[in-house]
Amino acid sequence: MTPLTETVLFVFSLVALGYLAGLTGYLKPASGEGISEFAVNVAMPLLLFQTMVKSDFHGVAPWSLWGAYFAAVAITWAAGHLVTTRLFGRDARAGIVGGVSSAYSNVVLLGAPFILGIFGASGFEVLSLLVSVHLPIMMMASIVLFEMFGRGSGEAVHPLRVVKSFLRRLFINPLIIGILAGLAWRLTGAPLPDLVERLVDTLADTAGPVALFAMGLSLRRFGISGNIRPALALSVLKLFLMPALVLVFVWLLGLPPLTSKVAIVAAALPSGINSYLIAVQFNTGQALASNQMTLATASAVLTTSFWLTVVIHVFG
Repeated sequence: MTPLTETVLFVFSLVALGYLAGLTGYLKPASGEGISEFAVNVAMPLLLFQTMVKSDFHGVAPWSLWGAYFAAVAITWAAGHLVTTRLFGRDARAGIVGGVSSAYSNVVLLGAPFILGIFGASGFEVLSLLVSVHLPIMMMASIVLFEMFGRGSGEAVHPLRVVKSFLRRLFINPLIIGILAGLAWRLTGAPLPDLVERLVDTLADTAGPVALFAMGLSLRRFGISGNIRPALALSVLKLFLMPALVLVFVWLLGLPPLTSKVAIVAAALPSGINSYLIAVQFNTGQALASNQMTLATASAVLTTSFWLTVVIHVFG
């Protein structure tokens, strides 16, 4: 077994263990929520804080990275919307759920430990630059669409309400707080006190395994119930169309090899829980979002291996 294959299997084995813990009743659903909250609200923000403070971002080409990645997001989102509305006859609100499910990669719970395991700290530095804008951009797009389609066709879009809702959600998000706090500390140029550094490092080191285990528990909670065909179609868009588009864009823009590899693998990740939460907000497409997330994650053990093979062949 090659080290790459072993790392992929290790990452998804942790997800599978979380799923089995929920399936067998060894851990109660409330335990899964608590573990997820710890991963998202404590461990992962501290990992991002640590990365912002310590990392060297020279040569990462953030504008080209963001342009390549989010151009692919926009195209894939549009394709998911059209597949949901035109091919499967769902309404515009369900189309938004289909679009976000096709384009919203699980770059935190699954992506962070996966990229760390495959590409190490240098790869995670690239991913951190993506995470720093991924959440705000996807959140803003979701809020705008929610204002347009989620409040009833008779209501007008209020730009001020959109901005207020976006800023409120953005600046109370623990991941954004971790990134901003790390950047603020970095600007001071001061080293972290030894005790603080030890605490941050210890908790940050738990982010990967805890996040993966929590991901598995979440999948067990949501499960699969109907909407199999549209969920499969959206999973194909997420796992194949989006990374293929990123591959084309990073090649056209001439991004560095490591930056290109991380961007493509991040695009190849399955959808995360945010697509389901958006469906809950719209009160439509919940089963579609949860099924797509579950099917895509189950398939990702094979599809991510495929894309890792592609990026290593193309970029070395």
